[in-house]
Amino acid sequence: MPTTIQVPRGTPRVQYLADGAQTDFPFPFPIFAAGDLQVFLGAALQATGYAVDGAGSSDGGTVTFAAAPAAGTPVLLRRRLPIERTSDFLESGPLPASTLNREFDQLTAALQQVAGDQELMLRYTDTDLPASNLLPERALRAGRLLAFDSVGNPTTRAPVDEEALSTYQGPGAGAVRRPIREKLADAVSVKDFGAVGDGVVDDTIAIQAALTSATAVHVPPGTYRITNTLTVAYGKTLVGAGQSSIIRGASNAFDLIHLPDGYATLSGLRLEQGDAGVRLFGRDGPCVHNSVSDLTLWEPRVGLLFDGYTDPNWPCYWNMVSRVLVARPAVHGVWLTRSGDGDTPNANRFSMVRVYSLSAPISGCGFYVEQGKYNNTFQDCEANLSTMALACFRVGANTDKTLILNFYAESLGGVPNVQLDAGSVETAIVNLLSMSAGPAIYDLSGGQYTAVNAGYPEKNRLMRSRVRELVVEALRYDTEYVEPVTGGLVQPDLSSSVYLVSAYGGDVEFRLPAAGSANGNAVTVKRTDASAHVLTITESGGPGPDGRRVALGNRYDFVTLVSNGAGWWIVAGNSLPGNAGFRDQPGVFEPDLNQSLYLVSAYGGAVTVQLPAPSATHAVGRTVTIKKSDVSGNPVTVTKAGGGGPDNAVVTLASTGSAVTVMSNGAAWHILGRLP
Repeated sequence: MPTTIQVPRGTPRVQYLADGAQTDFPFPFPIFAAGDLQVFLGAALQATGYAVDGAGSSDGGTVTFAAAPAAGTPVLLRRRLPIERTSDFLESGPLPASTLNREFDQLTAALQQVAGDQELMLRYTDTDLPASNLLPERALRAGRLLAFDSVGNPTTRAPVDEEALSTYQGPGAGAVRRPIREKLADAVSVKDFGAVGDGVVDDTIAIQAALTSATAVHVPPGTYRITNTLTVAYGKTLVGAGQSSIIRGASNAFDLIHLPDGYATLSGLRLEQGDAGVRLFGRDGPCVHNSVSDLTLWEPRVGLLFDGYTDPNWPCYWNMVSRVLVARPAVHGVWLTRSGDGDTPNANRFSMVRVYSLSAPISGCGFYVEQGKYNNTFQDCEANLSTMALACFRVGANTDKTLILNFYAESLGGVPNVQLDAGSVETAIVNLLSMSAGPAIYDLSGGQYTAVNAGYPEKNRLMRSRVRELVVEALRYDTEYVEPVTGGLVQPDLSSSVYLVSAYGGDVEFRLPAAGSANGNAVTVKRTDASAHVLTITESGGPGPDGRRVALGNRYDFVTLVSNGAGWWIVAGNSLPGNAGFRDQPGVFEPDLNQSLYLVSAYGGAVTVQLPAPSATHAVGRTVTIKKSDVSGNPVTVTKAGGGGPDNAVVTLASTGSAVTVMSNGAAWHILGRLP
């Protein structure tokens, strides 16, 4: 070190505010050795990470950091010397100037240090009147506040609860002042009761203590590990900040949250693990009018469990669930059941609830209403499940009047979209989107359901509907006009109820689809033109209406047809042209009575026309004409089954043109007219 340095006037300390890039920080005062300089970053005294240059220089030096301090960090450099004297001058000994200078330099630097410390102290001003600087004795100041009396001398006073005296006034007209302590008590945090939320500490007791002490409890962002079930009792509210507020079960051995009574609110949380994520049941009272919303339940055994429990007087009904995601459940996403002798869960409302297995194994169903009487409603819900699931939505045997509206079902396997167990009754399914490869509605209930726009195989099934009074102001039929330019083949797709057909351009064949592919279809065909062209109605691959081709020969002729899946049948029409049958084989001929006129030729030998018994189903009320059409002398004899004939006598038609017209009244065949 130099023999002497100059100690200029000033305070031996300097401060900077780091900018994140600067590494060199000068100090404008001398130090005797590098160890005389203290370096602070913020309030932390540093021991490493920097180098001091300039020790022994009167002009000061520089501190160089190995890495630039972060932007905004206060940097303090100060000289700090021990206030001590370790040397001594000997009597009549040498007195070198360098030794004296060093002693005086050290004394001056120490005085500057003390003066610098005093600048940071509270002190009287130079012009202040004299006052006492003595504190009251320990016994007098214990537990009290330091104050000043009327003349400015130190004294004590009783402590004041500033929080109790503080008030809060909300913004806006009409707001009133409230004690701040009362304001802070409006929202109780689980952290007020010692919850940590680090995912490691067991926060069960802290959270339950908050729920016991307060009506509304907030769960700030964090991961809160629990080892036992939390109970949200009657009228209580447990609400979080959404996905960042996580309550995680230590295992799946217990339910995470119980709502064992009514009028509670659970919202804004992510619940992980648990035997059941949330269980609603009437343990402490009727489990009614609870609100469960904005939850994510991750990897529970069962997501939401609604339990009728043991006491029918404390049912589980009229609870509201909305905007809930159940992800990767092991068994069921939503399960309505009964674990004892209580009433089944009923009249609960589910809206926008999604069960998503994310390809994880699931042994049960997305939604399973195992036991649910009377009007449990599921609106805008979804189940997207792996191929191991039993059903996307399952309605159990002990259920009545379940309403499923706008349900989305999806699976890559043959999982039923909706399964109705035997015993379920009056299920209503409206607007079902079936994206699973399984049946849209797997019905084991024997048709005890109503479905509207509900997917293959039956989009709509309206059963057991009773209409006391139906007022129709406008009953409309979809009508299509058909007029081939040059006639030809017309093959309708049956998308219309009425076809107006013109054969003006040429003969038209109106070919119906096969009856087997048109079960239940009804269609009316009416001719609109007066041309001489032929309009015939046939069937693709089949015999046609009532087993024959039907011709509409005149303008305005029409026919109404219905398919029962086996054939097309005429159920209405105007007077169609008579249809005649012809027989030219000798022997016994038994007419089928499908024609109103039979022309019989006996040219090859005698013919016996044997009418069926008059009481036969296809004979009662029928009128038929038998006419001999040949010029031979062979007779045509008209009889009836069982013997005899019309009017109890055999009728012989011997000459060409001879005819007889007969009718059955169910008891006998009677002659209405005869030509010789």
